Amino acid sequence: MTRTVYVNGDYLPETEAKVSIFDRGFLMADGVYEVTSVLEGKLIDFDGHAKRLARSLNELEMTCPIPEEELLAMHRELVARNGIDQGMIYLQVTRGNPGDRSFVFPDASLPGTIVAFTQNIPNLADAPAAKTGFRVITIPDLRWSRVDIKTVQLLYPSMGKMAAKKAGVDDSWFTDEAGRVTEGTSNNAYIVKGNRIITRALGNDILHGITRAAVLRFAAEAQYEIEERPFTPEEAQGADEAFSTAASIFVMPVVEVDGKPVGTGKPGPVAVRLREIYLDEMRKAAI
Repeated sequence: MTRTVYVNGDYLPETEAKVSIFDRGFLMADGVYEVTSVLEGKLIDFDGHAKRLARSLNELEMTCPIPEEELLAMHRELVARNGIDQGMIYLQVTRGNPGDRSFVFPDASLPGTIVAFTQNIPNLADAPAAKTGFRVITIPDLRWSRVDIKTVQLLYPSMGKMAAKKAGVDDSWFTDEAGRVTEGTSNNAYIVKGNRIITRALGNDILHGITRAAVLRFAAEAQYEIEERPFTPEEAQGADEAFSTAASIFVMPVVEVDGKPVGTGKPGPVAVRLREIYLDEMRKAAI
């Protein structure tokens, strides 16, 4: 079955979707993106993703080609046209096509490019990996210094995923110059010690995760103590539990760091409970 995708106001078969070779997203990675999860045909935390999109665009002095209410309608239309029960919607906005290649930004009046497509993932909420947990390795964080902007500059995170694959594990966690964990290749990172959940504070060095914000809110409501500070891989290895969060994995237990088990080497009760709480609350609030 051919997917229906969205390109600059049109719904098209994916085989007919085209973007200019002069688009700055293609030539300069001059664009931003969001990924919104879908459960039971409804959008998860759409308002949070829309607000972060607006922030990313503002940080890059870009404007969204369509207003937020049309973004919501477009997401719902893609879900309906593609019959998505569980999965994700990828949205990308670039600075557009100035007609040639140049390092200088085009005039602000140039319309941006906006595209979106669905990914059908029938077992998104019941992913087998959530029952066994992720194993991760750590690698130096060599990304640019504004990873709080959700840009399409994803080469190094992709290299991190490939480093994990070559090592026979599930993901890589990045470490800063001091050897402390920043985040995963496409997720935020946490450890658990007793009743404390420890994760790096928001700043330019990590993505301001929409799932992160929701999970920490639910964790505080469940009477867990939240400590926002950096932690080292060694501290993670000695923790009771570890986990990662993202729209694509929700709350994912991490059971091994650099070849050493975390806690019992199995998904711990805090991560398992937070995943259950998150999925339950997000289903209630889905639109």
